[in-house]
Amino acid sequence: MKQLRKILVFASMAFFAACTEDIVIDVEEGNHRIGVEASFTNELKRHETILSYTADFYNQNEIQMVSGATVYVTDGVDTMYYYEDEEQPGHYFTDSVAGRKNTVYRLSVEAVDQDGESQSLFAEGLIPDNVESIDSLAIKHYNGSNDSIPSVFLIDTVEWVYPYFQSLPDPGIIYMPKVWKNDTLVSDSLSLTLMIPQGGFAGYYVNGPEMLESNKEIPIGYFLRSKLNDGDEIRADLYSITPDYYYYFYSILMSTGSNPMLGAPANVSSNIQPEGEGVGWFFTASVVTGSTVFRK
Repeated sequence: MKQLRKILVFASMAFFAACTEDIVIDVEEGNHRIGVEASFTNELKRHETILSYTADFYNQNEIQMVSGATVYVTDGVDTMYYYEDEEQPGHYFTDSVAGRKNTVYRLSVEAVDQDGESQSLFAEGLIPDNVESIDSLAIKHYNGSNDSIPSVFLIDTVEWVYPYFQSLPDPGIIYMPKVWKNDTLVSDSLSLTLMIPQGGFAGYYVNGPEMLESNKEIPIGYFLRSKLNDGDEIRADLYSITPDYYYYFYSILMSTGSNPMLGAPANVSSNIQPEGEGVGWFFTASVVTGSTVFRK
């Protein structure tokens, strides 16, 4: 009888396997455009712009990069050019330069599309205000009475990263922290990137006594305790971003995936102009940094 059941199960699996076939959706392809991934912040560094051509939905070939473009940003007074990297086609970098907070910058891209036609793209972005500094970072155990943190099942296995700083009074400010360990970025993917809209906490001293008393502390990352060693340097970069980038980020996050039957069939937003001529985003932000050394 057991042998018969095994045969029936195998036959059923074979039947269902024989009934499956690949489903190919006929996707109407639009015109190929230039994709722009550009950034300019108040950090003193070489800022980057990446230019590539868009491809068809089922394209399996290597992404085609845009070479020979003219790329620059300006605030109406100073102009900073991006120069193409000789070893990375389509990757353009400025010299070491820092933008200014509360300043609008305009990105301009002069390139040739895949049809050989000259194309002019532009975008504008504000470097918003930011806090003066991160006063300190604490690496500590999870606060068990804080029910705002969903990962309660990790209570005995992780250490949380808590920043302390005076937040800005503007409730529209959104903070995007990035956490590093020994110069390695921990939050290096979309799913691990955290956004913190201030809302009702605007003007508070973040993670200070008022938030502690109301069990509303805000961690910005965590480490498995087994992966932390005495002397590890933990760093946090706190980006102040604009609301339009916040919505752009989440439109990408909701549209990622390889299954068109389950994904969100919608185009993500873009601040590249003229509308419909290019895709992507010109990212601007201001950044402050804090660090600490983990001690067991």
